[in-house]
Amino acid sequence: MKITENTLECRKQNKDTITNCGNSVEHERRRNGQSDSRMIEKDDINTNEPTEGMLERILSRGNMNNAYLKVKRNKGAGGIDKMEMDELLEHLKTHREEILSSLLNNSHKPYPVKRVEIPKENGKTRKLGIPTLVDRVIQQAILQELSPIYETKFAEASYGFRPNKGCHDALKK
Repeated sequence: MKITENTLECRKQNKDTITNCGNSVEHERRRNGQSDSRMIEKDDINTNEPTEGMLERILSRGNMNNAYLKVKRNKGAGGIDKMEMDELLEHLKTHREEILSSLLNNSHKPYPVKRVEIPKENGKTRKLGIPTLVDRVIQQAILQELSPIYETKFAEASYGFRPNKGCHDALKK
């Protein structure tokens, strides 16, 4: 993945304008109304994964059940709705169709996150946002379907917010 020298030169000359600076991929896309602050010669970000039926796979009974189990195992505090973990399963059973329908017709509105500050050793506080348990199940269901697709596309040297990778692993490299 390399940015062409022509592209870099054009960027220096024309920061805010679109002009004809040759036939680079970036300028061709920009002329066609597409923009990206860091276009590359080879577009290898395409996952070639079928997106047809993705939402249905995310909302499938098996995936949603696995998401519920993962959220239950992680425990954690409830969100602003004050729902407790022992209430979650019954709520999901009772409101399953309503939740699925709102997600399928794009009318689902996640609750605001509960803001909590926890003390740090240096005396400062760390701000957390805690989603409701239902929103956590939905987020987990999405993660379970998208993570296998995109995880293989990340650079090996990328350690931020990756499963089984962290800053200590990056420092070892």
